[in-house]
Amino acid sequence: MDALDPGREALASHLFETPGNPVPDHARSGFLAARDGRKIRYALFGATGRPLKGTVIVLAGRNECIEKYFETTRDLASRGFAVATIDWRGQGASDRLIRNPEKGYVDDFQDYVGDLEEFFTEVVLPDCRGPFYVLAHSTGALVALLASPAMANRVQRMVLCAPLLGLPDRSHSMKTARRTAAFFYSLGLGSMYLGSRRRPREAAPFQGNMLTTDPDRYRRNCLIYEAHPRLALGGPTVAWVHAACRAHDHVHDPEFMARIRIPTLFIAAGNDSVVSTRAIENYARQVKWASMLTIDGARHEVLQEADFFREQLLGAFDAFVPGSEQDDPYPAR
Repeated sequence: MDALDPGREALASHLFETPGNPVPDHARSGFLAARDGRKIRYALFGATGRPLKGTVIVLAGRNECIEKYFETTRDLASRGFAVATIDWRGQGASDRLIRNPEKGYVDDFQDYVGDLEEFFTEVVLPDCRGPFYVLAHSTGALVALLASPAMANRVQRMVLCAPLLGLPDRSHSMKTARRTAAFFYSLGLGSMYLGSRRRPREAAPFQGNMLTTDPDRYRRNCLIYEAHPRLALGGPTVAWVHAACRAHDHVHDPEFMARIRIPTLFIAAGNDSVVSTRAIENYARQVKWASMLTIDGARHEVLQEADFFREQLLGAFDAFVPGSEQDDPYPAR
């Protein structure tokens, strides 16, 4: 395993450390087989704080991996939560779906929902103690919404950070993306990059990035992909954008919105230039079981933001997600 202390290899044999980003304590990881045979990487982390409060399922965004959430995992573990997480199909260390491993590709966001269901059935329910909560970011938050009707009897609460519910008010709208993706998809060009490019060989400079105002966390995350390039993606393909637009339309259907019964806290970044803050606020107002928080000044990746913004998110999480004492499913070894 790349750059991992050999003494910890048995503990976390499918996870990757980089300087300043160690594998959290009490880690277990592996692969589960999806319904179509794809291998999906997962990881489980035990709580380090007390009292024990159940399990948080962490769902990452597009072009993210388990390693990017090590710090968040430690934050949750110190609060008494175990953490369960996966790499979505087609990214991280999960199986890629087309020949070029750098292209962000999926046929249908329901494939992500199916992988989440498999994760619950094969790993979370048998190996983790409830109650269960969801903490999701961007694309992962959209998948959580898609899955929420089926998860109503499993998940107590969801915290959705900067969910992909619309694009910022600029030249590229969801309507334009939908029309463009549908056109190229109809021509059989689903694996073509759309409005994006292959992964750059060197990380973009911190100045001008749209993700975070924190230079240290930005550099830490860049180092993950520099040290382990197989975890990274380039831009999304026509098929991915086409699937995202269909998922967007599905969760905006009023009949679907009426079926969301899990209490949900939507958290938007006030200075988000990746997804639309206004769309998130509008959506939350229409969902009966929803609460809303906008963190003024934060950029898209609030969990990777400067402490001033990040602590507002964690404080909101603490206030929204209750916990009850449990036996530790992953006792210290």
